[in-house]
Amino acid sequence: MFAIAWKSLRNRWPTALLAILAIVMSVALILTVEKIRRDARSSFTQTVSGTDLIVGARSGAVQLLLYSVFRIGNATNNISWESVQDIAQRPAVDWMVPLSLGDSHMGYRVVGTDNGFFEHFRYGNDRSLVLAEGRQFDDVFDTVIGSEVAEQLGYTLGQSIVVAHGTGNVGLVEHDQQPFRVSGILARTGTPVDRAVHVSLEGIEAMHVDWQSGAKVRGEGTSAEVIRTMDLQPKAVTALLVGLKSRGMVFREQRAINTYREEPLLAILPGVALQELWGLVGVAENALFIVSVSVVVCGLINLVSVLLAGLNERRREMAILRSSGARPLHVFILLCIESTLLTVVGVILGLALHYLLTLIGGQWLQHRYGINVPFAWPGRNDLVILLSIIVAGFLAGLLPAFSAYRKSLADGMAQRL
Repeated sequence: MFAIAWKSLRNRWPTALLAILAIVMSVALILTVEKIRRDARSSFTQTVSGTDLIVGARSGAVQLLLYSVFRIGNATNNISWESVQDIAQRPAVDWMVPLSLGDSHMGYRVVGTDNGFFEHFRYGNDRSLVLAEGRQFDDVFDTVIGSEVAEQLGYTLGQSIVVAHGTGNVGLVEHDQQPFRVSGILARTGTPVDRAVHVSLEGIEAMHVDWQSGAKVRGEGTSAEVIRTMDLQPKAVTALLVGLKSRGMVFREQRAINTYREEPLLAILPGVALQELWGLVGVAENALFIVSVSVVVCGLINLVSVLLAGLNERRREMAILRSSGARPLHVFILLCIESTLLTVVGVILGLALHYLLTLIGGQWLQHRYGINVPFAWPGRNDLVILLSIIVAGFLAGLLPAFSAYRKSLADGMAQRL
C-alpha cells in the first residue's frame, strides 16, 4: 500500500507539491516563532545575573529594569551622589556598580560606570565580562566598547571617538572637544553590553565641564589637560547595581531603600521584574502562537482540498483498484497513507527550512536586537508540535478517504456523458 501510495503521489506531483509546500511553510513558521520566543526570553533572562538589587529613581519596576539593564527608554530622575554613598556604606552591601546614562555615540548608548562594572557584572550562568583586547579605564578619556560597536563601526584600540549629547541615532550636539580613546574591546556576550560604549564616571563629568543646564556654554573650551586636574566626582548617577553579602538580606535591604527618606528611590529584584515584564508581553506571545497555529490549520485545510479535488479525477483509478481485488477498506487506507506521507514529507522539509531560517536570521537578530538564537536540535516541545502536525495530517486525510470509501465500483466504472 505504501508503494502504491508513493507512486500515485509521484504521478500527481504538481498537486502534491502544492500540499507539501503549504505544510512546509506552516511547520517552518510555527517552529521558528516558538524558537525565537524561547530564545528571546532566555536572552532577556540571562542578560544580568548575580545582581541582587537594582536601584534607581522611583518609577516602575519594569521601566527601571529596561533602562538600567537593557538600555531601553530613559530614567525619570537621577540618584544623588550622597544617596549613592549612603547605600554603599550599608553593612549588608558587598559591592555596588553605579551607572550613568544619557549620552550616545552613533546610535549606541554611552554608559558611565567604574572598573567595578567589569569585575562584578555577570550574565548568563554567572559568566563574567572578558576583554578581547586592551585594558580597562586608565585615564579620564578612556573608553571600553562592546564587541558589536567595534565590529559595526570598525573601531580598533587607540582610536578616538566623539560622544554626542542625547540618546538618538543622530546626536544634535557632540562633545567634540573631549574625544575619548578606545582602550579596550569586550568579548561578545550576546547582551546589551555588546552594544554599549563604556566610559568612566569621571569621563561623563569631564565631557560636561563646559556645559550648563544641559546646554553647551558658548566660548568655553577647557583643554583635556586642565580637565584631568579637576575634581570630577559625579553629582548624580542614573542607577545602581547592588550585590549583597547574603541573599537572605535582600528583602530587608529592598524595603530600606524603598523607604529611604532623603529622596524617593526604588529597589527591585531583577528576577521579579523580569517576570513582570514577561507578564506584560505574554499577550503578544500568545498572539504570535495563535497566528502560527492558524497557518498550520490553513496548510492542513489545503491538504484536504487537494485530496478531495483529486478524487473526481481518480475515480477510474479507484475503480481499477477495486476491480483488481482491492476492498473499500484498502482504498480508505490508501488515502490515509497518502495524506500521512504528504504531511511527513512537509514536516521534514519544514524542519530543514526552519534551520535554514535560524542560521540566516540568527546573526541578524543578534546584531539588531541582541537576541541570541543558537543552533539546537528539536526539543521536547518541538517534537510534540511535529508529532501533532503529523497526527493532524493523518486525521485530515480521513475525510477524503471516507469519501473514496463510499464510492462504489459501478460508480467508478460508469461512463459519464
